[in-house]
Amino acid sequence: MQLTQYTDFSLRTLIYLGLHSDALSTITEISASYKISRNHLVKVVHQLGAQGLIVTVRGKGGGIRLAGSPDEINIGDVVRRFESLALVECFSDSNTCAISPSCRLRGVLKEAMQSFMSVLDNYTLKDLLVNQKKMKSLLKVVVMQ
Repeated sequence: MQLTQYTDFSLRTLIYLGLHSDALSTITEISASYKISRNHLVKVVHQLGAQGLIVTVRGKGGGIRLAGSPDEINIGDVVRRFESLALVECFSDSNTCAISPSCRLRGVLKEAMQSFMSVLDNYTLKDLLVNQKKMKSLLKVVVMQ
């Protein structure tokens, strides 16, 4: 299984904001730190805000920050919000696979997905922030003014 780039950028944004919870951050800072497209990040940040995971502050001196504490943000929940977990056609309502009535693939994949999500459900954003000093140095954060 591969998470979409959108989910990847969402998780990275949350990590960045968790590392910099003492101040507002900007999309430009996050984009530069991770060397990812600012345009993509704008969409991600908008969705994170719409999902209530971050707060956006407009205007001069504005920016973004986590809406809650890192220990309140569950990684499994974030992945569920941003990913389609329909791995194959038979997971969808529009399933037209001829062998669905007798195929075990759906059950096997469902079991695998439940195991995958169960592991993610055991972690919060706080769990991902244990090496803060090292992570900050790797991001080489430059505060844009």
